[in-house]
Amino acid sequence: MAGHTENDIIINAPFDLVWDITNDVDNWTDLFTEYAKVEVLEREGAKVTFRLTMHPDSDGKVWSWISEREPDRAMRTVWAQRVETGPFAFMHIRWEYHEEPDGIRMHWVQDFAMKPEAPVDDAWMTDNINRNSRVQMEIIRDKIQQRAKDLGLAAPASAV
Repeated sequence: MAGHTENDIIINAPFDLVWDITNDVDNWTDLFTEYAKVEVLEREGAKVTFRLTMHPDSDGKVWSWISEREPDRAMRTVWAQRVETGPFAFMHIRWEYHEEPDGIRMHWVQDFAMKPEAPVDDAWMTDNINRNSRVQMEIIRDKIQQRAKDLGLAAPASAV
């Protein structure tokens, strides 16, 4: 059995701002509250390979892994996967951005499976990712909407 999650949020800000901020991997420690460190290892065209390191968990364990991410601005989609998978057999991620009447809908899809020897199973990780994605998306939304306000940028035309 594999895990699958889908989460989305509306961000009331222009597409260019949402895209630029959410795809600026170098600054993810300012965007996400869960990441302590990001190290860009390689850039090849639009594709970036990077190491993410999380803040210690409740047991003091620090999780870290290498991912690759390839944005396609014209398609308003990003594809990513873990290269160094850790407890996952695989982790595939897709982010989509859609124009909505109230702003930009950011939609995250994650497909994965845990290794048999992982400390948790697919169901546990599905619940964990869903819970954490909602928290992080709300933080991201609030930060981007504040940045849009600070810049004096109007909401998307369809949202006015």
